[in-house]
Amino acid sequence: MNFDFSDDLKQLRDQARRFLSEQCTPAVVRRSLDGQETFSADLWRAIADMGWIGAAIPEEYGGAGLGYEGLCVLAEEIGRAVAPVPFSSTAYLAAEAILLAGTEAQKKAWLPRLADGSVIGCWALAEGTGNPDPRTIRAHAAGGRLSGAKFPVADGGIADIAVVAARDEAGAIALYLVELEGTTRRTLTTLDPSRDHARLDLDGVKAERLGSDSGWALVQTVLDRAAILIAFEQVGGADASLQMARAYAMDRYAFGRPIGSFQAIKHKLADMYVALELARSNAWYGAWALSANAAELPLAAATARVSATEAFHLGAKENIQTHGGVGFTWAVDCHLFYRRSKNLALTLGGMPFWKNRLVDLLETRNAA
Repeated sequence: MNFDFSDDLKQLRDQARRFLSEQCTPAVVRRSLDGQETFSADLWRAIADMGWIGAAIPEEYGGAGLGYEGLCVLAEEIGRAVAPVPFSSTAYLAAEAILLAGTEAQKKAWLPRLADGSVIGCWALAEGTGNPDPRTIRAHAAGGRLSGAKFPVADGGIADIAVVAARDEAGAIALYLVELEGTTRRTLTTLDPSRDHARLDLDGVKAERLGSDSGWALVQTVLDRAAILIAFEQVGGADASLQMARAYAMDRYAFGRPIGSFQAIKHKLADMYVALELARSNAWYGAWALSANAAELPLAAATARVSATEAFHLGAKENIQTHGGVGFTWAVDCHLFYRRSKNLALTLGGMPFWKNRLVDLLETRNAA
């Protein structure tokens, strides 16, 4: 049995890696850190032109129809390049929520515009700090209007639409689509300025309910599906951190020898590699579950999320340590990966949320 990606997907990966190595250099990422731009609009347009945003969107809705395996491959390369674009918010969350819960008319109205990059989407779930929890949802909708404060919202400051979790007139949690033009938004400061975060103050804005489904299970399904794709971004970042540390360890000499020949450095690199390969294996399992819409998808998502978060954190941290004193400086690019590792570790909920979910799912499975 072949567990690898197909030759076509490998070609897609190689093409994406070449493109991003040329168009998403550290200098591009640093423009966001320096405050020159909120995100790279030029890179976003180029990504849209290649059809990446709509990779998993069916062709009937303007997508590329590559499937979720194709989107997973692209997610890994986006993570490897720490690209300063709203790819995850638009492709993994907004588009996925509309595909999952939207009516046929809503899919036809919004998915083509998300796929071609003319509309940027975001996912507005959190109402303050803390992990996802239905008890924290206080935003409410009635009569086609929605009110509430959502923060932090990734890419909320640059998005055109938001998929908002709010309570309906019966008090049940549902998903609503809100056009953000004219709404009150405030930029939030985070450790990783290359990804925009904002507070959305929604005061009686027009809102369109996505479909008729309701309940926290709908929200959790969106989170599970996005968690697998975020895990691939983390795998890409962890791999880039390992390669960067390895290259420095081979080139940097001390006492007449490359520092990579010293046992302490060898052990660091070996630990990074082991964590990365575990995360990659779990991410691939998640890719299968996502593509097949398998019953194992929630368990695969939690497993991939936990192992990928740990691998990226370890890789980004040890990359700095391998570089020694210069690794802590602004001039060296190690901090770009460390910032993104911290950012992604809190996206969709932190480690306690996903570890608890993993344990709960395992206990349920074993009890059955």
